[in-house]
Amino acid sequence: MELISLTELKEKQSGIVKELRGGESAESRLHSLGIRPGKKITKIGSHFWRGPVTVLVDKTKIAIGHGMAHKVVVELHDAD
Repeated sequence: MELISLTELKEKQSGIVKELRGGESAESRLHSLGIRPGKKITKIGSHFWRGPVTVLVDKTKIAIGHGMAHKVVVELHDAD
């Protein structure tokens, strides 16, 4: 089992959210976006040099900042 941050996922790579690192406000913000432990998340893309990261969660595309994405720890998931 390999755990990495969301920022380290490659485009079109999926993982299962295992942990949210950060304070209550960061966790609350991520939960409100549907990003919580146990959810499957797929990285759609990211901008070069610490720009926003676009992901797919529950058939919804979401763009989050690089710093926030770095707080999301995922377990790598085999390609579907």
